[in-house]
Amino acid sequence: MIVELALFQVYAWYNYPGVELWKFLNLAILAAGIYYLVQKVFIPALDARREVIRQELTKAQQERDAANAKLGEVEARLAQLDAAIEKLRQEAILEAELERKRIRLATEEEAATLGEQARREIEAAGKAARQQLRRFAAEETVRFAEQLIRRDMRPDDDERLIELEVAELGGRRR
Repeated sequence: MIVELALFQVYAWYNYPGVELWKFLNLAILAAGIYYLVQKVFIPALDARREVIRQELTKAQQERDAANAKLGEVEARLAQLDAAIEKLRQEAILEAELERKRIRLATEEEAATLGEQARREIEAAGKAARQQLRRFAAEETVRFAEQLIRRDMRPDDDERLIELEVAELGGRRR
């Protein structure tokens, strides 16, 4: 019994309340299992997830850089747009002024052409009217002379005129 007592005292620490060895052994096995799971399952999964996140961040940065580059281009184009609009406005004003001058010159040319054409038509109408007036005057003069001759002519004048005509033709009637 002494041996038993000695053994009991030697191994008594193991049955000491609150310090049970099986609890520490159970804790060690649980910790080793958790460590194994973390090392073999969770860390690779987390590493893979970290790599996916890193790739997504890299892709997002590239897309952000591309978007910033496009934004820079758009802002530069917008800055140039004001200058281009001003240039177009100035060109339109200049073109409108040139068009006004061209229209004014064309109108002046057309007016001069129409004036010249009207002058020629007036001259032609004047010539035609003068010619018609001369013809009318000649016809009226002939008619008036004929009336005067018929009124003033006597039968002996008629006979004398016939004799003069015949004498001119070469023969004498009496």
